[in-house]
Formats: sequence, structure tokens, C-alpha cells
Amino acid sequence: MRVSKKDWLFVAIIVAVVAIFWAISGEEKTKRVPLDATHQASYDLFNKTQSKMEADKGCPACHFEGPGGVPFPAKHPVKPQGGPMRCLFCHKLKAAGVQQK
Repeated sequence: MRVSKKDWLFVAIIVAVVAIFWAISGEEKTKRVPLDATHQASYDLFNKTQSKMEADKGCPACHFEGPGGVPFPAKHPVKPQGGPMRCLFCHKLKAAGVQQK
């Protein structure tokens, strides 16, 4: 069987697509939730409920703009007005603190 120019073009396009996906799939840029005493309540709640939405509910107690709060970095996305805080959508829990059920 002979390989034509169309076949080589098809292979080249597939290789280019795979190379592009590989190039843009770098390391995660978001920080993981620290596994420390301050964040232990979030890990405990997640291990109990297996729900990131439930674990997210504890974040606003410390993470808020203003006096006494832990400020967000300058380029951090803004929480939707009146919407839920979705910290664990981007920030992953460390595997050592998560129990699989």
C-alpha cells in the first residue's frame, strides 16, 4: 500500500494538534489549599460530606477584602455578586488530607 500526500498531510495535522494540546497543558498555576491547622476544618468537612460546595462555605470566614481578612491577590477573580464562593473549583485539596470513601 502506498502512502499518498493526503495521508502525510493528515498525519501532520494530527501531530500538530497533539503538540498544541501538550504545549498548553502545563503545570497547574493555582495554589493548593494548605494542609494546616487553619484549613483543617475544610478538609474535615469535605471528608465528612464529600462535597466541595459544603467545604467552600467556610472560606469567607477568613478570606475577604477589608480589615482582618486575608486579602486576595490583585489578579484573583471576583466572587459573583450574591453568588456562592467557589474556592475549591480552582484550588485543589492536597491528597494527603482527603479520605476516599
